[in-house]
Amino acid sequence: MTTTLPLFPLGTVLLPGASLPLHVFEPRYRQLTVDLVTGAVPERTFGVVSIKQGWEVGAENVEALSDVGCTAVLEEARRLPDGRYDLTTKGGRRFRLLDVDEDSAPYLVASVQWLPDTAAPPEVEAVLPLLAESARAAHGRYRQAAYQSVGRRPPGPDTALADLAYALAGDCLLTFEDRQRLLEETSPARRLRMVRKVLHREAGILDALSAVPAPLSELGQLPHRN
Repeated sequence: MTTTLPLFPLGTVLLPGASLPLHVFEPRYRQLTVDLVTGAVPERTFGVVSIKQGWEVGAENVEALSDVGCTAVLEEARRLPDGRYDLTTKGGRRFRLLDVDEDSAPYLVASVQWLPDTAAPPEVEAVLPLLAESARAAHGRYRQAAYQSVGRRPPGPDTALADLAYALAGDCLLTFEDRQRLLEETSPARRLRMVRKVLHREAGILDALSAVPAPLSELGQLPHRN
C-alpha cells in the first residue's frame, strides 16, 4: 500500500516512539507547519528521512536521502513573534521512500510504502522475551557507564517487544548509522540483538575512555534546525 507524505529531510534518524523537537525557520517548512496545523495535511503527520550526505536536500541531490524513514506526528506547534515555529513531534510508522515530488508543493512530497515488521516463526517468537531481557541488561550497563542510572526511567515492562529496541536506543547516544540500521530492520528479534550489541559496544568504549556523554535530558532541549 502506498501513500503520499510531506517530507522533512533531517541530519538525524527518527525512531518510532521517539520525541523530536524541531525549530522551523525556512519558509517552505513554515508553510508545512501551517498546513499541518490547519488540517491541509491530514492527521498532522509528515515524513522524516535522514540525509546521508550534507545537511540540505535540493533539486539536485534528492538521492542523498535514506531509503527508509519514519513519520512524525505533530503534537504541539508554538509560533514565535518573527514567524518561526518550535514544534514537538513524535515518531510513528516506518516507511520506504519510493519517489519524491519537488514541484507540487513548496516542500518535498514523497510517495511512500509502509514498512511493517516481518512475521517471525514460532521458535523465534519463543526466544523474544530472552532477547528482550539481555537487551535491557545491555541498556542498564550503558546507563551505568554513562552515569545515567538516575533520571529518565528505562522503558516500562509493558513496552511491546516489537518496540523495545527503539525505546532502548532512544535513551542512548548512538551513531547515525546505528540508528538507521535499527530503523530499517524489520525483524524484532534481530533489532533486539542489534541494540544489545551496540549498547555493549558503547558501554565498553565509555568504560575504557572514562568518558561521559552529555546528559540526554540536556540534549533533548536542543531542537533540530531545518
